[in-house]
Amino acid sequence: MDKRSKIALYIIGAVIVFMMIAEVTKPKALNWRNSYSAMDKIPLGCYVLFNELETFSEGEVLVAEKSIYEYLKDETFSEPKSVIFINDHINFDKEESRTLMKFVEDGNTVFISSTYLYGDVLDTLNVSVQRQYTNLYRKEADTKFTSPSLQANNRIYKDVIENSYFESIDTLSTTVLGTITTKNEDELDETHPNLIKIEVGDNYGQFILHTNPFAFTNYHLLDDKEDYAATVLSYMPKQQIIWDNNYKSGRKIITSPLRFILTNTALKWAFYISMFGLMLFVIFRGKRTQRIIPVINKLENATVDFTQTIGELYYQHGDFTNIIEKKIQYFLEFVRSHYYLETNQFNSGFIDKLSAKSSNSKEDTKALVDYIVFLKSKTQHNEQELIELNKKIEHFKRT
Repeated sequence: MDKRSKIALYIIGAVIVFMMIAEVTKPKALNWRNSYSAMDKIPLGCYVLFNELETFSEGEVLVAEKSIYEYLKDETFSEPKSVIFINDHINFDKEESRTLMKFVEDGNTVFISSTYLYGDVLDTLNVSVQRQYTNLYRKEADTKFTSPSLQANNRIYKDVIENSYFESIDTLSTTVLGTITTKNEDELDETHPNLIKIEVGDNYGQFILHTNPFAFTNYHLLDDKEDYAATVLSYMPKQQIIWDNNYKSGRKIITSPLRFILTNTALKWAFYISMFGLMLFVIFRGKRTQRIIPVINKLENATVDFTQTIGELYYQHGDFTNIIEKKIQYFLEFVRSHYYLETNQFNSGFIDKLSAKSSNSKEDTKALVDYIVFLKSKTQHNEQELIELNKKIEHFKRT
């Protein structure tokens, strides 16, 4: 990795660390997400309610983390129980609806508070829920109890986006315990049931249905509206309570490390920035880069230089005889290696073969061979003889 790449990575790392510190240390924004979970202390969680339920429970509050079908099929109760469902929407399938009906027919109580309530259980109870669609326009809800002795606990909820109420009920088995008064599109007051009790079976089992789950959130319980929520819950008989922690919008499900990272704001942004930084690095520096290949010069033929140097030394000392002997030896080696001729005898046959193979004329070949024989017969040589021998050999090789 070159120096520029390292600097770029250091800068990206510093930016990521700085943004993580800024994200962690900044004031945490108020979370208005619908939760209704017993563990959440956010405005629309149910932490306060859950910790106060022992007031209404006969003994320790039990917690159901599974669907009501799975929970009840594994449990046997010797005493009647009350199950509490609180969420902004609840939908029971056929198995769950049959389980709830059987549970209530056995003398138990089911309390449900939800704006959106679906499932076969409503059809069985002959109840339908209507929602007042107002988009993002907040309309207040004036909630009242039908009992004259409870009028002091009536409350007006102003921070409600969408009101919900019971459009139709079975009057033979249903008792209206509370109502809601809202403004319709013509700004006229409308009053509808929003808290009812339905008796089921011969064992005093009952459903208590409510359409304003906001009343049980931390925000409203700490906003001087706890009397209303307490009064609603007081309609349940004094028996052990089972708190549903499964049908919750804020139910925490961490099934992988990545899900845990993405549910934490600081970790989520750190993850996104890291991925973005890696993408930039791959785009700009991910391609294969080749280091500079040094230029390696071709090896020089030192033999030629060495020979030239030795020859110059001989020439400077005037040792022409030695130089002539060396040139004759090199030439004869050239003949043996290139033309594959024996150089022991310089007769007419040798001259004819050398002339044919070297493409030189017979006269030039004979002149060179005769001159070599002449030089070999002498013991002393001069510079002129060396020059003449060199000319004849060069002329022979150029042909």
